Amino acid sequence: MKLKFKNANGKLKKMAQKLGVTLKTFTLPAGYTCPGAKDCLAFADRKTGKIKDGEQTEFRCFMASLEATFPSLREMVWNNLTSIRSALKNGVDACADLICESLPKKFDVMRVHVGGDYFSREYLMAWIEVAKRNPDKVFYSYSKSLHFMAEFALPENLVLTASRGGKHDSLIDLHGWKEAVVVYSEEEADELGLEIDHDDTHAAFGNDHFALLIHGTQPKGSAASEALKVLKKLAKTASV
Repeated sequence: MKLKFKNANGKLKKMAQKLGVTLKTFTLPAGYTCPGAKDCLAFADRKTGKIKDGEQTEFRCFMASLEATFPSLREMVWNNLTSIRSALKNGVDACADLICESLPKKFDVMRVHVGGDYFSREYLMAWIEVAKRNPDKVFYSYSKSLHFMAEFALPENLVLTASRGGKHDSLIDLHGWKEAVVVYSEEEADELGLEIDHDDTHAAFGNDHFALLIHGTQPKGSAASEALKVLKKLAKTASV
């Protein structure tokens, strides 16, 4: 079964329009394919969509919330994972073949994993091969699977942003990787000396560390939930 890709939406549309590029996205089930996740770990049950947070979750993955809300999205991401796992049984090249055969006919930039992550060494190797076969395309990812990343020299068109808040954060400092940090306010980003990436241009084309504002649906009563309320109130006031 061929993989399913989606068009850019939300903030990704801003980047696509600003740069005049065609942007597509690829997604796997959040949580279930995220071996390095910690602070953002969350799962949407495949059948019911019921959300379950990890034991150390501080803020909930926004894609897990979307999977919980939209059954069609859950079906798509799980079908993608089933196809990927099936191909990997025949090796890395077979998985790369599947991805390449499934790629949209027209795109310039691909966000690999709006939800999910590189869940195995072999799966990462498949995407490395895909990037090498498509040198005129840009593939970019946020990832907490840094224990796999550390094993490879990535091709220039497979752009990694290390996502802080995972099990392997020590590797970020060790390797000096570009990183993204989730913040609860613009003031927090300022204190850290980080620009906020509002449209993914920092992730896809930047070289410096950056911040991401908390978003999505957060656990009731959590610090993340309270921060989100403040941000929404500020946005509403600014639009008046």
